[in-house]
Amino acid sequence: MTQQSTDPGASGIPQDAMKRLAELQPGKAGSIFTSDLTVNEFLLVREAGFRPLGLVLGSSIYHVGIQIGRWNKNQELDVLSQAMYHARELAMSRMEVEAKTLGADGVVGVRLDVELKEFGSDIAEFIAVGTAVKAEPNAGGGGVTNWRNNKDLPFTSDLSGQDFWTLIRAGYAPLGMVMGTCVYHIAHQRLGNVLGNIGRNVEIEQFTQALYDARELAMSRMQAEAEALHAEGIVGVQLRQHSHTWGGHTTEFFAIGTAVRPLRADHIIERPTMVLSLDA
Repeated sequence: MTQQSTDPGASGIPQDAMKRLAELQPGKAGSIFTSDLTVNEFLLVREAGFRPLGLVLGSSIYHVGIQIGRWNKNQELDVLSQAMYHARELAMSRMEVEAKTLGADGVVGVRLDVELKEFGSDIAEFIAVGTAVKAEPNAGGGGVTNWRNNKDLPFTSDLSGQDFWTLIRAGYAPLGMVMGTCVYHIAHQRLGNVLGNIGRNVEIEQFTQALYDARELAMSRMQAEAEALHAEGIVGVQLRQHSHTWGGHTTEFFAIGTAVRPLRADHIIERPTMVLSLDA
């Protein structure tokens, strides 16, 4: 993701949000935390050496513009691709600013959703929600002095609490959520081709090529973000497809995952333990 301002006002964080964050007062005796983690996730995150600070979120209600694709041509719709990426980026960066305001080292269990609104078919809310956490001295087995990424931002991860615990125990740490998007117009078939394929088993090559190209663009953009974070790899990758309100021949491919790095060269991956069920 691109570098965004970390000043709350400049980033579009409302005053009510800043007041809520100030009331959390992480680390102060008697202060409570908020979290969207399940009970099991909360306990495993604590076991991994991270203390929840509070729920953080970012939101962007975005008007998605119009771009017309040629009827018989496979092509990316650049205007729509940029809109879908920028709207998500705004939501993610605002969530990161809230986490940094709390003094967090990272955000776990992040959900990044898109919700179409009744304001209009071309208006959607992009929202990122997660639990800000602070590393204890013994987190990751101890000896780790900095959990933030190379942009001095708290790490973000959409891994479950269970997967986050496993990752930390295995000697790896998340760097950040990375994503890539591509909105693509898929060419219509000519009438002669439609009629010629009736009753036949045959590959529709222009459809295959269009979907292949669109997925590849989304995946390569996600990989480029991970390289910018100096990641070793990306785990938990999801490749989603959304048609939204554009019609049957325009679709978005969205790739997202968590970029990771090794904590130390001698990390040891624990062997799985066999569990024998006593159920009949």
